Amino acid sequence: MTLLQAANAPVAVAVADQGRIAGEKRSIGYLIGAICLFVVALMISPLVLSFLASIKTKADAAQVPPGYLPQQLSANGYIQVYNFQAGLPSYVWNSLFTATLTIVFCLVLAVPAGYGLARFKIPFKELWFLLLLATMMIPFQALLVPLYLMFAKIGLANNHFGLAIVHTVIQLPFSVYLMRNAFEGVPRELEEAAVIDGCNSFTVLRRIFLPLVVPGMVTVALFAFITSWNEFIAALIFMNKETTFTVPIMLVSVRTGRLGAVDWSTLQAGVLLSILPCVLIYLLLQRYYVSGFLSGAVK
Repeated sequence: MTLLQAANAPVAVAVADQGRIAGEKRSIGYLIGAICLFVVALMISPLVLSFLASIKTKADAAQVPPGYLPQQLSANGYIQVYNFQAGLPSYVWNSLFTATLTIVFCLVLAVPAGYGLARFKIPFKELWFLLLLATMMIPFQALLVPLYLMFAKIGLANNHFGLAIVHTVIQLPFSVYLMRNAFEGVPRELEEAAVIDGCNSFTVLRRIFLPLVVPGMVTVALFAFITSWNEFIAALIFMNKETTFTVPIMLVSVRTGRLGAVDWSTLQAGVLLSILPCVLIYLLLQRYYVSGFLSGAVK
């Protein structure tokens, strides 16, 4: 071996090692990409199958054994859902109105509660906070009958205002948890500077904290909306008029076809239409939701 070859040998080995490492990184990248594509396909496949079922004819949807692809395309399922009983717009309005009230109630109660638990010295504060979180372990279904009897006496049964209160009770402990952590994530130096400038607690909350915890508030609103929009049991118990039904109750009613058989195409069409508002709101608020969840719920 010549002197030049001996000098270049370590360089060749280093280049070969770099090429091997780069190849391993590319292989790992391809593997991660393949896994991600598999997970995405796994998550999307139920929606795709629901859409294919929704555009089948009644005979095609009821065939045995069932087929994945429709033999004939039909929009009859969507038409039936839209014109079902009081009409889809009426049920969507009932759900949206109830969900909006739930969001307002959750924010009005959770924001000051989270602010107080995060920033004020309250006797036995941690104990009260743990007791609040402990209520999440109680199945809310066990509270529905007492709540219904109480609401019936005060005129809130069969009322969207009363249903929104029930949904708020379900969501409030988690909302307070999110808001408390969101307020604790704000540096105390900002609060101290505002107090030195002569701001009281309410002014500090309004001018300093609220603009900084908007992602947390959006997260609370999104969770409250999804909880209220998808909730079924309380709506079924508290609502007994057709014109006051929400979308989940409508889906149970629309699934029944001729002679009690399940009308799969109409049911799948209703399911897809009921998913759309949640998907649209999530896509619109995704940036705030992710930052609020990471900064508020994960410490």
